[in-house]
Order: sequence, then structure tokens, then C-alpha cells
Amino acid sequence: MTDRLNVCIIGSGNWATTIARNVGNNVARSQLLEPKVNMYVYEEYIDGRKLTDIINTTHINVKYMPDYVLPSNVVAYDDVVATARDADILIFAIPPTFVNSCCKTLLGKVKPMAHAVSLIKGFEHGDDGQIILISHLIMRQLKISCSVLVGCNLAHELANNHFAEGTIGCRDQKHMRILHDLFQSETFRCVVTDDADCVEICSTLRNVIAFGAGLADGMDLNENTKASIIRRGFLETLQFVDVFYPGSRLATFFESCGLSDLVTSCYANRNRKLAEAFVKTGKPLSELEHMLIVGHEPLGPITAEMVNIMLKKKGLEEKFPLFTVIYRICAGIYPLSRLLETLRFAREDIYHPNHIFQL
Repeated sequence: MTDRLNVCIIGSGNWATTIARNVGNNVARSQLLEPKVNMYVYEEYIDGRKLTDIINTTHINVKYMPDYVLPSNVVAYDDVVATARDADILIFAIPPTFVNSCCKTLLGKVKPMAHAVSLIKGFEHGDDGQIILISHLIMRQLKISCSVLVGCNLAHELANNHFAEGTIGCRDQKHMRILHDLFQSETFRCVVTDDADCVEICSTLRNVIAFGAGLADGMDLNENTKASIIRRGFLETLQFVDVFYPGSRLATFFESCGLSDLVTSCYANRNRKLAEAFVKTGKPLSELEHMLIVGHEPLGPITAEMVNIMLKKKGLEEKFPLFTVIYRICAGIYPLSRLLETLRFAREDIYHPNHIFQL
């Protein structure tokens, strides 16, 4: 019998705790995985007690998910190296701003044949203005392979056993089945594809489109207008991936990571909420970010800026009119009225990848 694989989770926020429930239950039933799951918890004191002690005695993360019980085989640690050193599968579910420092701490202290999975919806800022995908950063820093799991999945809805879907982008075929079985549950359907870059960049670009949807909501535009933003944003996402991540498959955009996550984000996303408040209050984004999105980086405006840098370098700003107008509204270059004007006059034949039919 082969040795069982060890699984650990790096992170203990809403999403990390939610997925820990699935992972804990699944490994307990598996013949291939060790039943214990280490979970790294940033140590805090709650009413004079360590959060790790509370989790390990009550099996409840009282800081982030107080209404949900974790399986008893999920064990909290306050040391990230101790959490990860014996793991064969490392699940990263921390804010994107902490990935770089976390990987530096773990460098040389994880198994050389370990496999990482990023659940992180975000990116790293490249020195040249380029977007660096989190999975690429993890692979570069830790010298191990890395998959991604993203999709139309809100933490509290999944925790309440409402049906949700996710897409696993897995670059290594030998990990596809084990990752599927690790995350899937009766109410969480996972589809695995090897188109990992496309899976991850879709999750990044939807923040820009969700911000555009929030602008429309703030302007009290109708649902037809929001639908136009979603459609146009989806088209520009197809185009962007074809330019910057060539070789992706059209079918991937219709998985949960693509169309489903985009629609959900345009109705239930912090970037949508931020953009609506930006319009209705007239306050600067920097002020609203601290008021509305405590503890989280609002990825819509910064993603729009980085996308614009990438487009500008290739002279493609006019060929991505929605992405461009959203960036310029965020930057104060354009008035809000340009959003509707862009939707009215954007050409449909400005750029079409070879694998997308002509409109």
C-alpha cells in the first residue's frame, strides 16, 4: 500500500474555513489521504484565548465563521512551517498581498514533490506593470507545481450547503482526480481542466467587469444595461486571454470560473458595491475602500489599472473599450457618462481571436 498523502491549508479566513470543512470531511473518507488536515491560523486573541486553542477545542473559527463547525480532524497551527512541512498538497487560501512573504518563509521547507493549490482570487503586481498570476508566483517561489480553484462560490452560501460550482485548473494530470475528490461535495460541484491560466485570469478580470456593473447600479441604469456590461466584459475577457495567454480553450470560459463567476460578481461582489458607492456618494475610491471593504484589497480598480498598462504596451486600448473606460473612470480621466457612450458605440469587429466566430 502506498503512503497516504498529507494535506494542509494555509489560511483561516472565510473561504479557507469553508473549504476546510469539505477537505476535512473528504480526507476522513479517503483511502489515499491522511485523515488529519493541518490548517495555518494567524494567531489572534479572542476574549483572552488564542484563536488556535479555540478552534482545536470547540472546532469553530469564532473570528471568521462562528456559526459553522469544522470537522475534528482539522487541526489549527500558528506556525506556517510546522503546518506545511509534511504536506504533499498545500492549499493556499490567504489574501494575495501575503503570498509573497508566505512563500519566502516556506522556501526550502516544503517537500520538493509537493503540489500547491491556490484558492486565491487576486494577483501580484509585476515590476513591469504586468499581472503575475498567484499560481505562477507560488511555482516560482516554492519551485513546486501549482493548480488553482476558482468559480462561482460565495463562502457563506457554500457553508450553508447551497449548491455551488468551482473550476480546478490543474497543470499536472496525475493530480486531477485527487484534487477533484479533495474538494467536491454533495453541494459543491468541481470540474477539472488543464487550462489553468485561463481559469485564473478569468477570476481576475471579472473584478473589473463587476466594478463596471456597480457603476451602472450607482447611476440607476436598468438591468438591460448591466447585461450589456456583462456581455461586453465577457467578450473582452475572451479577447484579453487570447492576446496575453494564448492557447486557452473557448470551453473554459463557460465553466464556473468564467461565465458563472462573472455573473455572480456583477450582482454580489465587493467591487460592485464599491463602484455603486463611488457613484452615489461622490467620495474618492481611496476613502470608500477603507469604509466598505475592511481587511480586503478592492481588486477592481487596481486590476483595471494593470490591465490598462498591459493593453497600452500593445497599443490595444481602443480594442478593449469597456476595460479602458472603466479604468479611465476610476482614474478620474473620464466622466461617468462615457460608460453608456462606450456601450452604445463599441464596435463588434474590432478584434476577434482566430478561435472565436465573427459577430
